[in-house]
Amino acid sequence: MNKQDVFIYRMTHIENVPHILRYGVTHKLSKNRNDSYVPIGDNSLISRRDQFQAKVALEADGPFSISIEYTLGDFVPFYFGTRSPMLYVIQKGYNGVDKRSPHEIIYCVSSISNVQKAGLEFIFSDGHATDRLTKFFTIDDLSDIRNVVSFQDVDKQYWKDENDRDAKRRKEAEFLVKGDLSTTYLSGYCVYSSESKARLIEMGVNEHKIAIRPNYYF
Repeated sequence: MNKQDVFIYRMTHIENVPHILRYGVTHKLSKNRNDSYVPIGDNSLISRRDQFQAKVALEADGPFSISIEYTLGDFVPFYFGTRSPMLYVIQKGYNGVDKRSPHEIIYCVSSISNVQKAGLEFIFSDGHATDRLTKFFTIDDLSDIRNVVSFQDVDKQYWKDENDRDAKRRKEAEFLVKGDLSTTYLSGYCVYSSESKARLIEMGVNEHKIAIRPNYYF
């Protein structure tokens, strides 16, 4: 795997697709934001991310350490894989989260190389972004991403392991994009069913950009 091969996945409600087709994947504070955005996920966690400071250590000569802090809420989060713990919560309706059918949820798929082509700033993590054990990295660390992110854990179907209680955190490693990602830089969309695919086609998505992947869901 090299950086051109690393796909990233953004989950969203299917009703957000018409706006995505017009403006891309947008940040909530963007001038192109979706004022009719249909949310999925944990609102309390989203609010926490708006305030959470991610510290990135920078290499420096000499005895003094240098770091820079980012606010997670300034970025649009993507996962490195599918079947995330958050998707499980959404599909089951746990923790006060509105239950959603997998037919309603789609993946917008891009890649690290596409984000670079778009000229957008990004950082990435080795685990869930708000976990105290998680470390953050910048473009300077991209060549080492295979060692930083545990893709073995990212690709696991499930994460519960009594012998490795950190597996869940590692599975939820994130790629965080600052700015709106145009549809030009989306590789395609993954959906649960032919029903969901048909709805995307009705919305104007090219059929060849839609993949039916029920194994990406619970």
